[in-house]
Amino acid sequence: MTSRLPKLVAFDLDYTLWDLWIDTHVTGPLHRNKETINQVLDKHNEPISFYRDVGDIFHRLRDAEVTIAACSRTSAPKLANQCLRLMLVPDKRSSRDPQPIPAINFFDQLEIYPGSKITHFKKLHEKTGIAYEKCCSLMMSIGMLKLRNWV
Repeated sequence: MTSRLPKLVAFDLDYTLWDLWIDTHVTGPLHRNKETINQVLDKHNEPISFYRDVGDIFHRLRDAEVTIAACSRTSAPKLANQCLRLMLVPDKRSSRDPQPIPAINFFDQLEIYPGSKITHFKKLHEKTGIAYEKCCSLMMSIGMLKLRNWV
């Protein structure tokens, strides 16, 4: 693992991975058109997509053996999980017939439920044993800019 990277990166979802609040801007159920990359549609066919660099960041963190977590205080955890299961990220590992990867497969830990970020991080620490000072939490898209400079 690259020493510049933390051992764990925890992503908020809303306005960090995608440009909306999943609990107020989206109406379920969600669906995807076939194998469409980086797009899920809600009940009204409104698109949900990751910000442009999210897939590359996921791959780089995974390649560096960084633990990846999702921490969201959303009041719609089932919708958030459904979106992560349906959202496809291009597979950068295979040049011959690459298969898209469900976004949820990149996450080692999921803490997606209403409540406190403190609770989310306590649970992550209990589950992973990774010290808080070896973690990085990214909330809002400004955090993505910081991470993009690391990887």
